[in-house]
Amino acid sequence: MQIHYVVSTMVFWGREHHLSLEQECQYLQSLGFGIELWPTIKGHEECRYDRRNWPRLSAATQGMLASLHGRTDKPTLEEWNEQIECAKMLDAHIVTDLDNMSLAKGTYGNDDGYAEEVVRLAEYHGVTLCIETGRLEVLKEVGKRFSSVRYCLDTGYANLDKDHSFKEYIDELAPRVAHLHLTDNYGQMDDHEPPGLNGGISRENWDSLLEGLDRHDNEIVGSFEMCPCAPSVLIRQASEFVFDTLRWPNRPQHHPEHVTNTYKPA
Repeated sequence: MQIHYVVSTMVFWGREHHLSLEQECQYLQSLGFGIELWPTIKGHEECRYDRRNWPRLSAATQGMLASLHGRTDKPTLEEWNEQIECAKMLDAHIVTDLDNMSLAKGTYGNDDGYAEEVVRLAEYHGVTLCIETGRLEVLKEVGKRFSSVRYCLDTGYANLDKDHSFKEYIDELAPRVAHLHLTDNYGQMDDHEPPGLNGGISRENWDSLLEGLDRHDNEIVGSFEMCPCAPSVLIRQASEFVFDTLRWPNRPQHHPEHVTNTYKPA
């Protein structure tokens, strides 16, 4: 099992501006991280995955690991094809959910072939679709239905489920996990705190997660998906917990060559 780490652009929400993508990428590269792109900047409607934005995305993420958080606006098949082609260009996973695959929670099988078309497009372009954690029973059925689909295990969601334990999520999903959303909460709401809260997800569950993933020979993208305070504080706190306390492998390394151009967010 290999884990490679990215940071979700969620950490920059409320701080982005029209020219900030390049600065964000430089900043994350300087820390040794890749990037998980969201389709829009908070408060804006234009999708980053529109074809006309591809040159900028490609240039900004050059030399770094990228993944795409899929569109959340019930995309059409044409829009799905466009973001899949964008992911192929960036050699990126797409993380999506049941709703935007037209596999609404509790209505498995009622998608009128829409999900099949999305999966077919991804398979044709060689792009990995990772279904983000939803109801465990539905996820298992989707996995049986589509052999090429992988899972994104969201630790925050798994900590909130009152019907299934954190360990059940690990046991059921780990064989096909290709993506992680590393986040924490106090068990009341999915507020996307940095991993390692005092009173959040237990150390036992974090250890079980790593042990469960390590039983399978998967290449995994681990994404720090956190809401502001300041990005530098979130990334530092999450890194100290995951790499110093939990001792997860493959800690990202600072790249001295990026220091002179580093974006230093407030």
